[in-house]
Amino acid sequence: MKINGKKILFLPLGLITFLIIGRFSILLAQESCDSTCDPHDSSCLGKLVDLCTGQVSQLQSQTKTLKNQIAQFDYQIKLTTLKIQDTQDKIALLGGRIDQLEVSLNDLTNAFSSRAVETYKMSRVENSLAFLLSATDLDSAVARFHYLQKIQEADRSLLEKLQEAQTTYQGQKTDQETLQKQLTVQQANLDLQKKSKANLLSQTQGSESKYQSILSEAQAALAALSNFAESVGISIIPHQDLSDGWGKYYNQRDANWGNMLINGQGSGCGGACTLASVGCLVTSYAMVTSHFGGSLTPGDVAMNSVNFWPTTALFNTPGPSANGHGATSVDHPSIQELKDSLNSNSNTAIIAGLSKDGGPWADHWVVLRSVDGDSFKINDPLYAGAMNTRLSDHYSGWSVVSARIYN
Repeated sequence: MKINGKKILFLPLGLITFLIIGRFSILLAQESCDSTCDPHDSSCLGKLVDLCTGQVSQLQSQTKTLKNQIAQFDYQIKLTTLKIQDTQDKIALLGGRIDQLEVSLNDLTNAFSSRAVETYKMSRVENSLAFLLSATDLDSAVARFHYLQKIQEADRSLLEKLQEAQTTYQGQKTDQETLQKQLTVQQANLDLQKKSKANLLSQTQGSESKYQSILSEAQAALAALSNFAESVGISIIPHQDLSDGWGKYYNQRDANWGNMLINGQGSGCGGACTLASVGCLVTSYAMVTSHFGGSLTPGDVAMNSVNFWPTTALFNTPGPSANGHGATSVDHPSIQELKDSLNSNSNTAIIAGLSKDGGPWADHWVVLRSVDGDSFKINDPLYAGAMNTRLSDHYSGWSVVSARIYN
């Protein structure tokens, strides 16, 4: 068709729509967590980390389904893998800089040592009577004096550069050690994420109905914890720094973390899933970790999503190791079995799930520290300051429906 003598090309509407959607899809692919880039391009890696973080957050806000949860795991695994790559690149870059600094440091040290010896010899000569006697005239003496001053100034400058290089070297070595620790944590998280996904697939066998059934059980278990905690009182208490030879004592209602959400869950526990309301197991685990020399607080544990059943505040079974000490989970253990475990190894710690009516869910979790006659000495995360108290103080007649035994 011609308008004002110009040929105008009209494309079919369907073709135009196809081109627009196709172009839009390409742009989306370039801006999604599924994108790829040069693994050593830090700018690209940073952008992908942001995209994957956004994708995980978006999925967490959607309806809880098995398909959604598997997608969350996939994106979380990719996100952690990207973070590991970024950390490894930073370590490699620092390693190159440190190698160069070591060479420079050695060169500067050798240069300074050599110059210091020569300057010392010269100063010994120049400060003696021979300095005046050996000069042909006064101008020569002054020139030699100024030359010595310049040498000494150059030595001071060299010393400053040496000290600066040493400071930079130590700083970068510290940064490298920090990154190595960060890498270790990231690799452990990746391993846990993969295991959590495998565990999810194994338990559900790909069945949506089984997933929903397990999710309902998790909600029931959390409701039992919440109901008991609220019956005692979940008001926040001032922070206390308590410990003894066994380890640290933490309280789930502590002001430093009592209002924190577990695994970011703002609902599903008869309200918000805070440490104060359902954090007895999490807090008990943090205490056991301290018993084995760890430094995790309940807040640290609550923020790590790999510790929990997906999209809930329910701690995994048997849960992560306590500073390298793994746990064995036992349902309905006998009192004698628990006593034998504690008596056979003085380093053993047990987290016990207590029920006031026999189950099926634990109403509260405490740490069994030692045998005390026909009962136990415990750390109770709910009652304020309840470190190394008797189990019978508050739980006489209760039964142990589950236990996690750490050796």
